[in-house]
Formats: sequence, C-alpha cells, structure tokens
Amino acid sequence: MNMKGRTALITGATGGLGQHMAETIAELGGRVVLIDRPGSDYTPLTSRLHQYGTEVFCIDCDLESEDERKQLITEVNEQFLSIDVLINNAAFVGTTDLSGWITSFEEQEIGTWRRAIEVNLTAAFDLSKSLLPLLKESGKGSIINIASIYGVSGPIHSMYKGTEMGNPAAYSVSKGGLIQLTRWLSTTIAPEVRVNAVSPGGVFRYQPQEFIDRYKKRTPLGRMATEEDFKGIIAYLASDMSKYVTGQNINVDGGWGVW
Repeated sequence: MNMKGRTALITGATGGLGQHMAETIAELGGRVVLIDRPGSDYTPLTSRLHQYGTEVFCIDCDLESEDERKQLITEVNEQFLSIDVLINNAAFVGTTDLSGWITSFEEQEIGTWRRAIEVNLTAAFDLSKSLLPLLKESGKGSIINIASIYGVSGPIHSMYKGTEMGNPAAYSVSKGGLIQLTRWLSTTIAPEVRVNAVSPGGVFRYQPQEFIDRYKKRTPLGRMATEEDFKGIIAYLASDMSKYVTGQNINVDGGWGVW
C-alpha cells in the first residue's frame, strides 16, 4: 500500500469526501492534482497535504462546461507524463432552492436533469476517455468512480418526510449510469487500466435530526458515515492492494444495502 512516485487526479477535491481522498493519497506518498470549480479555496487542504511532503497541484475547472473540461485536459496532458489514478468524485448534488430539483417528479425540470447528468456522468466519461493515454502510460492505472447507494437502490421517500431534503431522479439515474460506465470501461480498457466504483452510504452533514434517526434505524451499523470511513477503500483501490480487482462497485454503506 504505497503510492510513492504516483500521481492521483481528484475532481471535487475541496469537498468533504474529496479532501479525505487527497489526504489518503498524500499519506501513502503520492502526488495529488486537485480539481474543483473556479473560486474554490484550496489553501486549507494544500496546507494539510504539504505536511506529508507531497507535491500538490491545483487546477480550476467547472466540469459542467465542456469547454472548461477541454482546457483541463490540455493542461493536464501538458504538465504530466502520466496519471496513475483518476478519481471521478465531483458531483452535482443541487440545493433545496434549485428550480426543478427537490420537488415532486412532475415538477422536476429537464434543464436541471441535464446539469446533473453532465457533471455526474458525462464529465466522468469525458475525463476517463481523454486521460486514458496518461493512465495507460502509468502501467498501474486505476480509475475510481464515486457513485452512490442510490445508483443501486431506489430511494425511500419516507426518509425525507417533514424535511426539505429529497432524492431527485437525475441524481439516482446519473449515479446508476456511473456504475454501469464502470463495468463497461473495465472490460474495454483492460488490462492496462483498472476501473472500479465506490457507492457511499449517507454521510453525516448535520441533516435534520428526524432524517438522521430514520437513517440510523435502517442501517445495521447504526450510524451515518463520516468522510473518514472512505479513506480505506480509496487506499485499497488506488494502490497495488487491489491490482486484481476491476469492474466492481463496492458499497461503503454501513450495511444499508443488505435489506
């Protein structure tokens, strides 16, 4: 479990999960390329990463924009001889005040649907395809797609009763598509590059207490996840510990999916 001399590119890097993924790679001795939207504050994260003596590169990119993705791909190809790990972590999760998002199915909007699909699925396809030569050059290439339990299971809408939370169709569908893209890629770009997905369960982020209580009751381990819970699976899939593992979707959900 050693990432010395290897480089991992992480999208959505300044978010809660992204930061812990970056720390995982740095702890194992790898370099990290942090990708996030323009205006993101990389400073707190880069300060922590430098404590491990790792090299850190920061590149702004709005993954919803095809033009910005092209610029990102050009910059990465110019700066790096190889990329060893690509973590497609960035996600369009929307907000309660976004039109056509957290609402009834009849009121969900095509424009918002397209935004979610573009970030959650199309961007992962685009980056995986465009960075494939660098991943192949690595000789140890690994793509890790961050999906969701809702890419595997249908939502339990009663979990959200009495809150402003919800589960839009576009989120679940885009994450389900990402899992299938993982399987498709695993048979297409093997043996040079491995491709796996991680499906996180619900992460504690100070949600309404009634939602937390319902979630805990349905989860065998009796709690929501923390970002720390995902460091082990990232270390496993990024490193040679999983060198004979590809095409898998691994649920890290406290047992949610066993019911």
